[in-house]
Amino acid sequence: MKRFLSWISAAVMAASLVPAAHALPPADDQVSQVRIYNSVRHELVMLPQLGVFDNLAYKVDDGKVTLYGQVRNPALKNQAAGAVKKIEGVESVDNQIEILPVSFNDDRIRGREARAIYGYSSLFHYSMGTLPAIHIIVRNGHVTLEGVVDNQTDKNVAGMRANGVPGVFSVTNHLQVRSSQD
Repeated sequence: MKRFLSWISAAVMAASLVPAAHALPPADDQVSQVRIYNSVRHELVMLPQLGVFDNLAYKVDDGKVTLYGQVRNPALKNQAAGAVKKIEGVESVDNQIEILPVSFNDDRIRGREARAIYGYSSLFHYSMGTLPAIHIIVRNGHVTLEGVVDNQTDKNVAGMRANGVPGVFSVTNHLQVRSSQD
């Protein structure tokens, strides 16, 4: 019984400290920037229309968020800006997201690129999850690969597979290799 009472009193004391902790301002402006950075990432990844053929990037600078990238759907551009504006600490949003042109040929290339890259056995694991790790951006027959892969070999293989798709004028491989320290 004594243990139970001491546990209850400890819980009450801890609960009384929680509101005080939330009332304190951030100890450091850098902590606030990191929180905003992580919140922006979370909001962008959670956008329901974001897919493998879209690429979103951002920069946070003293409460100003700049959005970059390419999307196929104009509504996604607006949704991204709207989601970021709601984040506590964000003062302004500069939406520089590019809307990709509508093109039947680009849509065919997107499908072929996805099959060429994700259908290859050593790259298949990058297709797993809600949002695949390799993003395929197609603009007027020109392909850009964005995202993060585990090693240089995977980056090279993805680039070679993308180059092998018929109808592609060029491939730019912007895939980043995850550092070995992660």
